[in-house]
Amino acid sequence: MNIIVPATSANLGPGFDSLGLAIKLYNSVNLEFTNFTSISINGEGSDNITLKKNNMFIRIFNEIFKELTGKKGKFRIVFDNKIPFSRGLGSSSAVIISAIASAYEMAGFKAEKSVVLNKALVYENHPDNISPAVYGGFISAIVHNDAVYANKIKIDDDIKAVLVIPDVPMSTQQSRSCLPKFYSLKDCVNNISHSSFLTTCFAQKKYDLLKIAAIDMLHEERRMQNLSELFELRKLAYENGAIMSTLSGSGSCFLNIAYKQDAKNLEKKLAATFPKFKVATFSFDNEGFVVSQS
Repeated sequence: MNIIVPATSANLGPGFDSLGLAIKLYNSVNLEFTNFTSISINGEGSDNITLKKNNMFIRIFNEIFKELTGKKGKFRIVFDNKIPFSRGLGSSSAVIISAIASAYEMAGFKAEKSVVLNKALVYENHPDNISPAVYGGFISAIVHNDAVYANKIKIDDDIKAVLVIPDVPMSTQQSRSCLPKFYSLKDCVNNISHSSFLTTCFAQKKYDLLKIAAIDMLHEERRMQNLSELFELRKLAYENGAIMSTLSGSGSCFLNIAYKQDAKNLEKKLAATFPKFKVATFSFDNEGFVVSQS
């Protein structure tokens, strides 16, 4: 059995903990029953020996598999990781979703997306990352009575994600520590109105208005202070064809959205100005996780 899960970009400026989208950058996991458990890691994390001993996927997979079958199985598991760790691209959500969906499939059940999503809430209480990893597309999500409600909008192929991935990791916990405990009414109203407007821009495909819609007053600039180059990066992106430029999740990655015809030029400009950062263009994913029998 093989499962692929897309990278995600959450918050999207003003949609703090509620808006996210999926990107065609994937982690893949291949599992098969064997006589003894073995783990192989390719790509991101392949040089981290402790990942084979302290592996979040294995822990969650074993919990769910035992819950479904009443026993512990033995598997050969091969990870092929493309999503960078601790960069704001949903690497943890990809692990959680793949672990849960894999456990259901290997236990003989179909991994229903709504079931996987709500099970994921036990391990990740922010729906803006887990929801697009499950469904793909642009997602507006809330948690109500311990359940996730997520509305999906498909994203056109004529816009692209130009990702700038710094060589500096940024943990969500550390990033949240720089945020204030209280906000002004003005700042809160700004984010309510702008996140609502941003959602309708995606729904109505009014992409030219994304720059205005993406203005945030709660978290983005406070987090960007941890890596000051991000301010110059956003300015340069808007000067060279970006229609939206926001911190991805808690960072340090920056998500730039551009029309297809402008994306490569934007990628070149950003790569030339920030040679220490990885810059690459991706399409958006509208499927979410996909399971296939290998």
